[in-house]
Amino acid sequence: MGRRTKLSHLPLNALRAFEATARHLSFTRAGLELRVTQAAVSQHVKGLEDRLGVQLFRRLPRGVALTDEGQLLLPSIVEAFGRLTETLNRFEDGRYQDVISVGVVGTFASGWLLPRLDAFRKGHPRIDLRLFANNNRIDIAGEGLDYAIRFGDGLWHGTEATHLMGVPFAPFCAPSLARRLSRPADLKREVLLRSYRQDEWPRWFAAAGLQAPVLKGMVFDSSVTIASVAARGFGVALLPVALFQDEVDQRRLLRPFKIEVALGDYWITSLHSRQPSAAMLSFKNWLLETIGAQSRSSGTD
Repeated sequence: MGRRTKLSHLPLNALRAFEATARHLSFTRAGLELRVTQAAVSQHVKGLEDRLGVQLFRRLPRGVALTDEGQLLLPSIVEAFGRLTETLNRFEDGRYQDVISVGVVGTFASGWLLPRLDAFRKGHPRIDLRLFANNNRIDIAGEGLDYAIRFGDGLWHGTEATHLMGVPFAPFCAPSLARRLSRPADLKREVLLRSYRQDEWPRWFAAAGLQAPVLKGMVFDSSVTIASVAARGFGVALLPVALFQDEVDQRRLLRPFKIEVALGDYWITSLHSRQPSAAMLSFKNWLLETIGAQSRSSGTD
């Protein structure tokens, strides 16, 4: 009981003096940073040592050195001040600026989300949205994310998945290459650009009523990269139709055949153990409402 009382209410100035001294290994330089005298810093540190009952620094002829106990304490103090600073920085004009971190597969980011981010920002000016693009392989907990937008079947262990949209895939290529494609079987003579999902081209050829050729050559981890390679005339890409409309409008890519195949859907996922904040719910609801409005305007489900 006595020890708990002794350790309670540690003075903030003493903790700041300890952290600054540990960085500079000097009471004098810590005092200059904190705009107090060297004696004041030394006194604050001595008071903290007395409260904790340990020595945090070894006093040397020139400066100081952390003791083992000081080295153990320092990371916690640095982390605590860092989190406090980050939280205080979120206040603007007397209001709290909330932060959410979202991992998003690059194709969805560039083809759908990024063109609409300004609308989200204007509608939710107090939310600081931080995006981290990925290739659909992501660890929500390990990367400290609130959400991950992924492509697949919605079945990821330990996560809650909410459906966003289904996007069928079709072949795309550069205009120069499209001129020699008159029927789906012509694709068997071309370089077929592949992702790490090896069943995509076989499933498209099956939808076209054809046997898929033996696939070989380079493999890419992103549809964005595959589209860029296809636009340079190096092969034919199998891409989500709705997410590369800009490239079609700019005639960087053409779609030689109308045959489509469903390979998966886009989902927004979060950990089952993660209680959503108000900012998280705002982002998720905006995402669903915007996609829903788009679907209604285009007459799709």
